[in-house]
Amino acid sequence: MIICVVGPTGVGKTKLSVLLAKKYDAIIINCDAMQVYRGMDIGTAKIKESEKEGVAHYLFDIKDVDENYTVFDYQKDARELLSKYKDRNIIFVGGTGLYLKAALYSYEFDEEDRESYDYDEYSNKELYDLALKKDKNMNIHQNNRKRLIRFLNKDNIKINKAKPIYDAMYIGLTCDRDLLYERINKRVDIMVDEGLISEVKSFYDKFLDSKALKTAIGYKELYEYFNGNMKLEESLELIKKNSRHYAKRQYTWFNNQMNVKWFNVDFDNFNNTVREVENYIERV
Repeated sequence: MIICVVGPTGVGKTKLSVLLAKKYDAIIINCDAMQVYRGMDIGTAKIKESEKEGVAHYLFDIKDVDENYTVFDYQKDARELLSKYKDRNIIFVGGTGLYLKAALYSYEFDEEDRESYDYDEYSNKELYDLALKKDKNMNIHQNNRKRLIRFLNKDNIKINKAKPIYDAMYIGLTCDRDLLYERINKRVDIMVDEGLISEVKSFYDKFLDSKALKTAIGYKELYEYFNGNMKLEESLELIKKNSRHYAKRQYTWFNNQMNVKWFNVDFDNFNNTVREVENYIERV
């Protein structure tokens, strides 16, 4: 049995994945594009060792931040695990839909596509600037996100035509949009209290300026602060803003690309949500 726990940032995917893994004796495979990197812990809300509760977790902390890791690499690594643990229950957890679809759908790469990677965490302005860098005569409008991504990463077109090759169920966690945005804002404040600024500064002080650090929300904004381009308060507000926008894009992606069964999270009593999800799994 393959269960995929998906949804926007900040809704409890990690907690649910561990509880389900314990119930169904499953392993957990990460499908968050930034949690593959060592040291990017606080800003990516990566699961702590104390939270794993003895459940085997894979594809976390497998690369240094200055290494390149693409959706092609993820597909290869995830499918190796799917093959190795074909007799086990498997739970994918994370919010990078492109990675999940590459692993579970008939998504084949051409040789020139193998350096492609996920652009979900980029703002429209950042995508536009990247497109201009690729071709200064590019004439796609900054707000035409879909065309910009196609221009930058042509295999995004092919993945829309891919078909499922693994039998999996997709569990999505959601909540009221205003509540979600409030939780995202508070979570950024908690990350700061837990040492986010020091975590990012440790990379900055090593003069690291990799693709991961340029992409990840919470890291790229603080780099702007360290570079003297904005005040700390402005940087933190931008992290919150970009996180909210990213959550909105995650909803759109999963609704358009996968057959997700959505569950409203009961944050006051998370066990209610767990029972609801387990009842659904048993019925399916």
